[in-house]
Amino acid sequence: MRLSLIASAVLATMTLTGVAWAQTEVITARREGLRAMGAHMEAMKAIADARGNPAPTIERIDAMTAFYSTFPTRFPAGSDVPQGTNPGQTRALRVIWTENAGFVQANSNLLTQLAALRVAATSGDPAAFAPAFQQTGAACGACHRTYRAR
Repeated sequence: MRLSLIASAVLATMTLTGVAWAQTEVITARREGLRAMGAHMEAMKAIADARGNPAPTIERIDAMTAFYSTFPTRFPAGSDVPQGTNPGQTRALRVIWTENAGFVQANSNLLTQLAALRVAATSGDPAAFAPAFQQTGAACGACHRTYRAR
C-alpha cells in the first residue's frame, strides 16, 4: 500500500513537471515567433519609410501570414505563466484565455490586413505599400494594447 502511494506521488510529480515543461516550451516558441514577426515589421518599416520597392517584402508577409494563421492555437490552457515568475514567462494577458473570441477576432483582423499588405507589396507601388504597412502596424498595436502586458 505504502509503495503504491509513493509510486502515485512520483507519477503525479512527473506529470506536473512534464506539463510545466511543455508549457514553458509553448511560451518560448511563441516568444521566439513573435520576435521574428517584429524583425519582419522592422525590415518592412525601413522599406516603407524609404518609399522603396516593396516587392522584396512579399516573403516576409507570407511568413507572417503563416505564423498568424495558427497564432490563436499557440495559447493553450496553462500557458499563461505571468512575467517574472519563471523562465517560461509570458507577457500575454489573462484576457486571451478569458475572452478568447476577442483575441481570435483581433488575429483575424491582422490576417486581413496582412492580405492587403501583400496586395500592396505585389503591386510594387511604394505609395500603396506605405499606408498598408501603417495599417498593418495599427492592427498589431490594437492586439498589443488589449492582450499584451507592457
